[in-house]
Amino acid sequence: MRLTDTHCHLNLNTFQDDLQSVLERSRAAGVERILVPGIDLETSRRAVELAAAHPMIYAAVGVHPSEASTFDDEALSELRRLAHMPRVVAVGEIGLDYYRDRAPRPLQRAVFAAQLELAGEIGLPVVIHNRDAFEDVLAALSDWIAASPKNRRGVMHSFDGTLEEAARAVDVGMFIGISGPVTFKNAHEKHRVAAGLPTEVLLIETDAPYLTPHPRRGERNEPAFTAFIARKLAELRGSDEDDIAGVTAANAARLFNWEP
Repeated sequence: MRLTDTHCHLNLNTFQDDLQSVLERSRAAGVERILVPGIDLETSRRAVELAAAHPMIYAAVGVHPSEASTFDDEALSELRRLAHMPRVVAVGEIGLDYYRDRAPRPLQRAVFAAQLELAGEIGLPVVIHNRDAFEDVLAALSDWIAASPKNRRGVMHSFDGTLEEAARAVDVGMFIGISGPVTFKNAHEKHRVAAGLPTEVLLIETDAPYLTPHPRRGERNEPAFTAFIARKLAELRGSDEDDIAGVTAANAARLFNWEP
């Protein structure tokens, strides 16, 4: 399989001692590209460094909604600088999180809006975090995309909603990220989402080190495990796993505008 992992936190400390081995296992599994998103300024800088050092890695830069209290004009200026660096292909991980509520919701919405504006200014797609905030996330994205519909798009990272919600996100121009929980036996709604959408809007991601797929649950997740997600996605759709891997990799190339 020729795979792409569109969301993997290799910039976290959990990978600092064996990153080279992780990348070697990824290549052995068929992974050709990995997108590493930031969750704050430090991890955004680290993502840029990793992309500069490893040809298979690309970076996204952004401030996660749980870190919204760290965002100010200086942070926005630094993100703008980072977003212009080579091999930065998206702004993210950004969005809203009403489940953890680690920052006031009005502040989360303001920080989200500022980063959407930054992405529009630079012409980059967005990587969206949504937790229990779908309506507010979709409203913000709809307004953002409507302002320049030919040039604005993104991915709903590790999508955790219903098929109907996924279809609404696709209707405004978003891709849908399929992650490890789709491999779980009782994840019935995730199975509906994976089977019910057009293949051309699906991306595969690990969200490593989190959300480890079956049969490796209980272990640290890593990009090589995209193969398990591709296999399950192919099973749910009645497709060949090589075809699923190829289509989702092509979708990622189309979204993030990296070379074929």
